[in-house]
Amino acid sequence: MKHPRRLLIGLAAALLVAIALPLYGWFGAGPLERDVPIVVSQGKTLTSVADELERIGAVSSAKAFLLGAKILGGGEPVKAGEFLIPAHSSPSSVLAILQGGEVIRRMITIPEGMPSVEVRERLMGADYLTGEVPLPAEGSVLPDTYDYVRGESRAEVLKRMQEAMAQTLLELWAKRSPGIPVRTPREALILASIVEKETGKPSERKIIAGLYENRLRRGMLLQADPTIIYPITKGKPLGRRIRQSEIAAANGYNTYTMPGLPEGPITNPGRASIEAVLHPAQTDALFMVADGTGGHAFSANVKEHDANVARWFALRRERGEM
Repeated sequence: MKHPRRLLIGLAAALLVAIALPLYGWFGAGPLERDVPIVVSQGKTLTSVADELERIGAVSSAKAFLLGAKILGGGEPVKAGEFLIPAHSSPSSVLAILQGGEVIRRMITIPEGMPSVEVRERLMGADYLTGEVPLPAEGSVLPDTYDYVRGESRAEVLKRMQEAMAQTLLELWAKRSPGIPVRTPREALILASIVEKETGKPSERKIIAGLYENRLRRGMLLQADPTIIYPITKGKPLGRRIRQSEIAAANGYNTYTMPGLPEGPITNPGRASIEAVLHPAQTDALFMVADGTGGHAFSANVKEHDANVARWFALRRERGEM
């Protein structure tokens, strides 16, 4: 009687081993020595993905992976996108990542005050985006950080940036303070682009907006230096002092030679600058000049302004700048 019992025990042990070995292979640590990304194109089958997994070393055998997926992995299809396979991932966890894991999302940041010519350059230089993109209309892009996936088109990312600006502008316009001199969302956008370029310290943003709105109400020239530079560089730094001939130039942007707002934005303003224009500080300021700290000295009349300018010139002479 002992021999049949031993035989049964042996058969049971062999059966357990036969079951345990595949399970260990499916749920045990995989061969990857480091994290590796994999791109799954739209419409790819599990069979083609398995071959790629074997090629990059994420699984030891494509055939064994497919067999394990068929028996133990369920019937969910693999998703399209770029995925990160962590080092030593088991075949089971690899399949789970491809069937329902988070795709790798990449980031592109558009800083406040970046002109459209540089927005296009940044989009064209972004890794793993596809296709060409036209020069965006100035002021049409909301500065922010945007995510994208590998293989997405630049046009799609730009569209999201422009939709964000359109939505933000309309949302903020609906909550504007009464009595402001800008009459339309576009006028608010144009003035916000000037405020963006003129603001050195964030704490001054609403005062600068209030100053320019005071000038608009009085019919004074805005005399904003960035509006002289824009037709020359399309928003990029000038890299030198403004020439007298440029100050006197007559065009649709130069607020030294034309009253009112420029014909269009001179950069892509951020949300804070738009809010400043729509909710300006209550100030009597009409003039400003740099104060040497990155900010400005504000004044309500020419006499105060001349004194501030004299202090600024004296400081520059002390620094050896004049």
